[in-house]
Amino acid sequence: MTPPTDATTPTSTPPPTLPPTIRPEVRARIDSMVAVRRDLHCHPELGLRETRTSGVVQDFLRRAGIEFRFPLATTGVAALVRAEKPSGRAILLRADMDGLPLQEENTTDYASQNTGVMHACGHDGHTSILLHTAELTQQRRATLGGDVTFAFQPAEEGPGGALPMIQEGVLENPKIEAAFGLHLWNIFPVGKVGVQAGPAMAAADEFELIVEGKGGHGAHPDKTIDAVVVASHIVTAMQTLVSRNVDPFKTAVITVGTFRAGSNFNIIAERAFLTGTMRTFDPEVRAALIERLEVVVSRTAEAFGAKCKFVFNEVYPVTVNDPGMSEFVADVVAEVVGKENVLRGAMSMGAEDMSYFLEAVPGCFLFLGSNNSARGLDGQHHSPRFDFDEACLPIGTEIFLRIQERYFQRYSAAPAKSL
Repeated sequence: MTPPTDATTPTSTPPPTLPPTIRPEVRARIDSMVAVRRDLHCHPELGLRETRTSGVVQDFLRRAGIEFRFPLATTGVAALVRAEKPSGRAILLRADMDGLPLQEENTTDYASQNTGVMHACGHDGHTSILLHTAELTQQRRATLGGDVTFAFQPAEEGPGGALPMIQEGVLENPKIEAAFGLHLWNIFPVGKVGVQAGPAMAAADEFELIVEGKGGHGAHPDKTIDAVVVASHIVTAMQTLVSRNVDPFKTAVITVGTFRAGSNFNIIAERAFLTGTMRTFDPEVRAALIERLEVVVSRTAEAFGAKCKFVFNEVYPVTVNDPGMSEFVADVVAEVVGKENVLRGAMSMGAEDMSYFLEAVPGCFLFLGSNNSARGLDGQHHSPRFDFDEACLPIGTEIFLRIQERYFQRYSAAPAKSL
């Protein structure tokens, strides 16, 4: 495919570190993969605002002769490649498209041109991988064992695009029986792939606090109720919830991400505003911590004579990989990168709304190694210096293609429920 006309032309293709299993058709598209990825990286857009990104996706699909539905979940696109010989089987492959509200600090020629917005989590790579997978799938319809839906999803970073796409029918017509996705993973070097059976990414929840004290002059604290002091004690008390209320053999994270209070050096703040996140894998741990969190927050504020408004929002459920599908994907990945490069037990306290697809149908979400420390491509996700080794793009495309091939070969006679 010809990349978008304003795509940044890659100065070089990825270094020769690709596994020999990458087929020639994939290798022939490396320049296009890199160009599309860099074009998207230059023009990141926030969730539900991916207008240009969605346009790039649609233009690519049109040139490839692939039918698609638009819009889904505001800016989402669902492409469909139908097998020439109908089999009644259908799977879904998914990529997210949105960027983050972050100012990029990289100085590459493909750095973000949109102030305060950046692809700092690899979604530009996900989209490029899925587009080229769709193109190559379209070209092999004659041997395709079933239909494949390609979901280009908005708003993974928030407010969430997977559930709206499902509600608007992305899993219907054709009826999807299994779903697969991948995430570029700068924790692993390029060439390594993580596959985890069962819970792979945590449930993500958000909370907000407004501490109401009594403001006054900094020289007369006895006549005030200092919201900064009260809120600070609340933050400290929260840290004991995981260490003293969660089974040591289980896990959870509670993080206060923002703390805003005060207006001047000599004014005792009347209010403090805090926001944070809670991450869990176990539903019982999640429920218990929600209850304890509210108690600790309210009682701590009360002890200082302050009031506190506490709002808790459940965001994404746990991302759970079907055990049978995970073994299937691990076998496929081993074909591409070698069994020794399949990392079992790969889990993250990060969260993903891919979880909704995997609640609806069995499937697997894998972690595609993408860092290269020797080339300085090892910035962490959500960092202003995040970047990745583009050699992971053809590896991801090859894995997606083989998932299709092996799925329809292996399960052509058995319903998905029996997997």
